[in-house]
Amino acid sequence: MDEEYEGQDPNAERVGARAPATAQCQPPLGDLPATGDDRVDATMAGLRRLAGTPVDEHVAVLEEAYGQLRDILGELSDGQDRP
Repeated sequence: MDEEYEGQDPNAERVGARAPATAQCQPPLGDLPATGDDRVDATMAGLRRLAGTPVDEHVAVLEEAYGQLRDILGELSDGQDRP
């Protein structure tokens, strides 16, 4: 299977100009539907901070949300009741 891709740049698809991120191409976070879990909804609402945060800080905001969602899913898979 590797022979099929021999000689090709594995990052070729990632090379090239990207369209600039604008408010027009980003979905409004305020329009997210409720999930039925207040903790998940609060985590998703926290992503609104991205709009006022410098781009180099976005990873930290996203990692925080990811960690919160991972913890919630872990509790649900363990069968723990919601707080």
